[in-house]
Formats: sequence, C-alpha cells, structure tokens
Amino acid sequence: MNSKVSDRVPVLVVGGSLVGLSASLFLGRLGVRHLLVEKHAGTSHHPRGRGNNVRTMELFRAAGVEQAIREAASVLAENHGILQADTLTGADQEWLFKEIDPGGALSRFSPTGWCLCSQNDLEPVLLQHARALGGDLRFGTELMEFEQDADGVTAVLRDRATEELRTVRADYLIAADGPRSPVRERLGIGQEGPGDLFHNVSITFRAKRLADVVGDRRFIACYLTNPQGDGALLPVDNQEQWVFHAPWHPEHGEPLEDFTDERCVNHIRTAVGVPDLEVEITGKAPWHAAERVARSYREGRVFLAGDSAHEMSPTGAFGSNTGIQDAHNLAWKLAAVLAGWAGPDLLETYAQERRPVAQATGARASARSAEHRHPGYAAVPGVGRQKNVLAVALGYRYPVGAVVGTDPELSPVPEGFEASGDPGTRAPHLWVRRAGVRLSTLDLFEDSMVLLAGPQGGAWTAAAARIAARTGIPLAAYRIGAEPEHELAPEAGPEWAEAYGSTADGAVLVRPDGFVAWRSDERGPQAGAEPAQARAAQAEAVLEEALRAVLHPAG
Repeated sequence: MNSKVSDRVPVLVVGGSLVGLSASLFLGRLGVRHLLVEKHAGTSHHPRGRGNNVRTMELFRAAGVEQAIREAASVLAENHGILQADTLTGADQEWLFKEIDPGGALSRFSPTGWCLCSQNDLEPVLLQHARALGGDLRFGTELMEFEQDADGVTAVLRDRATEELRTVRADYLIAADGPRSPVRERLGIGQEGPGDLFHNVSITFRAKRLADVVGDRRFIACYLTNPQGDGALLPVDNQEQWVFHAPWHPEHGEPLEDFTDERCVNHIRTAVGVPDLEVEITGKAPWHAAERVARSYREGRVFLAGDSAHEMSPTGAFGSNTGIQDAHNLAWKLAAVLAGWAGPDLLETYAQERRPVAQATGARASARSAEHRHPGYAAVPGVGRQKNVLAVALGYRYPVGAVVGTDPELSPVPEGFEASGDPGTRAPHLWVRRAGVRLSTLDLFEDSMVLLAGPQGGAWTAAAARIAARTGIPLAAYRIGAEPEHELAPEAGPEWAEAYGSTADGAVLVRPDGFVAWRSDERGPQAGAEPAQARAAQAEAVLEEALRAVLHPAG
C-alpha cells in the first residue's frame, strides 16, 4: 500500500449503521476526533431493529440524545407487549407479555426506560448529534483495503460517487461493518456457535383497513401462527404502514425470487385473517437469524463491534443493544488511552468483558425465540418461559476485565437481576441533588472516573483529589450525605451504603461507562482507628493501587 496519506485521525470507524453511529456519538462526546465511513448513501430506510432496552437508553441519556430519540419514536410510544395468535381475527390469542414494565417497577432501578424506535428513525438522530459534536461522517464511502503496523492502521477509502481514492492513517480502527464483515474476513477471524437459526423476508406494506382489524391491540409485534400464513406483524405507524416477517427456507432450496408481490399479498391476507385486505407491497429485504460470536474481538489495532463481532436471534432485540453497548465500552477505553491517562493494556479488557456477554446473551436470545415460537424457527421443543429478562438487559456483568475484586467464575449474565454495587456490575441508580439540581447517580458517569463515598468518606474524596492533581487522571469525587459539606444530597429511597454494598465511610470507584471498577472493604481507612494523616495516606495508596489495576497506566 503505497498511496499518499490524505487524512490522519485517531479513530476510523467502518460502518454507519446503529453501532457505528453510536460509536461516533460516544467518541464525539469524549472529544475523540474520528472519521466514520459507510458504503451506503444514507441511513437505513427499512424499519427494523426497533427495541432499545433500558441500558441502551441509559447510555443515550448520558450522551444527551434520549429526548430526541423519544420524539422520533413518539408514534409507537403506546405500543407494548408481544401478542401470539392464529390470525388477528381468530379466537386463539395470547399475550406472551402485555407490558414491558408492568406497574412501572423499573423506575426503582433506572432514571429512564425502554424505547420502541425503529432503526430508520433512530439512525438519523444519532447521525445528526454525532455530526454536531464534530464527527466526520462520510456516507457513500467504502473501505477498499487496510493494513496495520505497530503504530496504526492505514486504510484506502473510495468515494462511490466520484471513484476518488483517499488514504487515511488512524491509530485505531473500529469495524462495525455487519455480520458479513469484510474487515473480520480480511483479518482471518473465525466465528463459533450454533450458526444459522432461521431466515425471514421482511416485507413493508401499506394496508389502510388493517388498523381497524388490529383495533386497540397496541403490540410491538404479533406472531401469527396459521400454518398456511405464519409470520410476524409489526406496526410502523399503527395506521397504514406495517412490516411482515415471512418465513423463508433457502436451506430447502427456496429462492428469494419466489417472494413475488402476489405471493406476499396472499401470505399477509392469510396470516391476518382478512382474505380481501387491500395490500400494497412497498419493499422487501431478506434477513438471517443466527447465533455466532467471533473467536477474537481484536487483532492488533483493529476492533470488532456489533454484528461483526456477534450475531443473535432478533427476539428481544438483544443483538442491536449488545452492539451499542460494545461501542460504549470501547469508546471510553480508546479515549483514555489516546489521552494518555490509561495504558494500551486497557484495550485488552474490551474483549475480556464484551465477548462473554455476547456469548451468554446470544444463547438467551435463541432461547427467547424458541419460547415465543418465532415463525420460521424450528427450535428444539421443551424450552420453558424465561425468567427475569431484566437480568440480560441490565444485569450483565464483567467478572474479568478492567475491574478489581470480582469473582472470575461468575456468569456474565446472571439468572436474576439484583442491583448490588458489586465490582464488575452496572452502578446502581439513586436520585440525588447536586447544588440543588436533581439527577441520577448514573448521570455522573461519562467522561471521567468517579469516586462515590459515604458521608464519612472524606479521606477517600481527599485522596481522589490528590491523585487526580498528581497523575492527570480525570477523577471526580463526591460524598453522598445530608450535610451541607456533602457534594450530593440523597433523595428519599434506599441509603447509598445499602444500594452500593458499602458503608458510611466506604467508597466505590465507577468507570466512565457506569460500571463499578472497585469497592472499598474492611482494609480501607477506618475513622478513629488511626491518626487522620495516616488514614489519608492509606486511602491514597489503596485508591491509587485500584486505579492502576483498572487503567494499566504506562510506566
């Protein structure tokens, strides 16, 4: 590769769908200059990938785009639950679940909630905000080739409209280029897992009278089980525009060309149970459900994220959410390394943390497809109804990685959800006030390490201030208590020590992605046990040791 370098950027992102755009947004929020390239001319036009779980919405809240996303999703704001029926007009109907958050119980654990926003509505919001943050996002631009060395990645890009070639030099490359990732293939990274699960053709259509048939059943999706017309019906606007997922069997030699407009119309009519329904087909797109995980998430300075790293069954929208959370995990680590307050070894923890989560989540997604009897999926019978899906969405954890004091034998996705404040888990949500302004503890985590301490944890916050001044590590510190000198005042609810598994004189260290990195224990400085100066020195030594174990600073 002898082309002259046209651009130099710290990070090159390949792929401009949900995960790539999220990576751009998160990098932009952290002040990391980057270039994103996407071979297609614009964002997705097909309504898909619509379920954004509570953890993803927490990340978008921290990134300042939650409200814009909810506005883009307003047309489906009242849609909840999954309905299963023989046809829409038949008697055999069952709600697999009717409410995503029955009774509003989720508010105990999070300042936000789930959001149903189709990919074609979500991507433009991410694009707009990423560009507003200074991101250089180029659609209609294709990665042609790349090579890397010890210091960076050199990539050749082609403008598909002008055929102009440009060579870019980047410190790191994020491959968010989909399940058939050319970058992953070029690196020779294989995949493992069960493989293909089932295949569908996603059909967009207009049907004015279908809203009357649906009535007040505001579902996210309806699985229609008539053997002569099975499939999944999804609303786009609850009025005229709809999506239907029809089973497709290429493994039996069925060609995609067989899905003519006439066949699709007849299939939809049979499925919904209205033989004379007026249907106008507006688009078709094949898609493949699979369970695979890349054997490696990194090769040198190139990282895989999203579908290039893992494929999952679409039931539960776990795949897109896991991919967005990949991007968030990787963004803060790249920012820390590029800024010099963490060492390159921190980047090794990306795969250590995210790959086991993808493996466990992919298995849960396949089980959920079996539980819901997803059309086209001939799953092994006998799968029972899953318990506590919140454990997948909000309870995943990092037993190994940029964490201290974890049990490496724990499963990355627990059977049940518990907000414990344990190292390796997402920091619990509590409502607090800072200078009179109400915020969630989760709102404190984005661009720095954060130390939270109890009302008697002054030795910890003082130690954090000294370490930050001496090392340059961005480290904010807050005491949570009712006195005027405490930086955060708790609102009514669980006590801080109870929520975080700590004590009034304890502390926890939280990473920029909102995961607990370390928590003090009985070895920490105890008030009254030693002179104040000794306690301060002990706190500083313990906290700095934890920071070094998490961030792997050079030297």
